[in-house]
Amino acid sequence: MLRWTVIFIILAIVAGIFGFGGIAAGAASIAKILFFIFLVLFVISLISGRSKV
Repeated sequence: MLRWTVIFIILAIVAGIFGFGGIAAGAASIAKILFFIFLVLFVISLISGRSKV
């Protein structure tokens, strides 16, 4: 999921350089959403992945 976030950020940067503002904004918002989903899943996996002693 983090790989998709990086892909959409790169897409947003490239689209912004070439002047496609709408595409850049859309790709940036998708990247932001994917990043927050990644963070939530990462925290859940940290909490539930601990072994009980």
